[in-house]
Amino acid sequence: MNIQFKPEELIISTIADMLEGLSHVAIGASSPIPGSAALLARAKSKGKLRVSMLGSEEHNAFTNGGTELFDCAAQGRIDAFFLGGGQIDGRANINLVGIGEYPRSKARFPGSFGSAYLYFLVPRVILFREEHTPRVLVPKVDFISAPGISAENIYRPGGPYALVTGRCVFIFNKKLGSFFLKSLHPGHTIEEVDEMTGFTYEKPINIPQTPKPSAATIELIRGLVADEVSETYPAFAERVFAN
Repeated sequence: MNIQFKPEELIISTIADMLEGLSHVAIGASSPIPGSAALLARAKSKGKLRVSMLGSEEHNAFTNGGTELFDCAAQGRIDAFFLGGGQIDGRANINLVGIGEYPRSKARFPGSFGSAYLYFLVPRVILFREEHTPRVLVPKVDFISAPGISAENIYRPGGPYALVTGRCVFIFNKKLGSFFLKSLHPGHTIEEVDEMTGFTYEKPINIPQTPKPSAATIELIRGLVADEVSETYPAFAERVFAN
């Protein structure tokens, strides 16, 4: 059976699989795809997964926004979180400040907020960026908003787990401090990913394809998940899920 799906639905399904078996997932602001993935994972867990989505009234028990999120992270009560960046390099450093030499950056990003804090504390940080181009995935970020790795004498229970883009999935090897190509999304090639990735990475001889979402998963995404995420991201839900 040839199941038709949109690129966003593939990514949602892929990220949701990374959340299987966890207890509490938090999602920051302006994150409709990670938010949808968390809601999908919750649906598949039959409600066992707790989802805390900043900006949502229905899917967030926090009453004091980021403050409670940071408290939960410090107490070890958040299993997974999502971070992105204007730039991401092969050491999993992220740049949320700007392009060019700081403080005279020629282009500015929204800012770091609590990215470094959460990067150090949350065990499974999934980096996410739909755009997969050399301007985003760079050899070295212009500014380190949050470092991917730390010295051995630094206590750091948290850190990067994976990088999901619109073309592929990378897994981060903490011992080597580098990315390993896990899978290519359907319709994309290794030559394309090599060309579009500014940093070096390891890859297997035979590269698997990112698993396609099942018919049951697509039904969940377009039904329950679309309905739930529309409360926080109505424009996204309308664009991606509307018939």
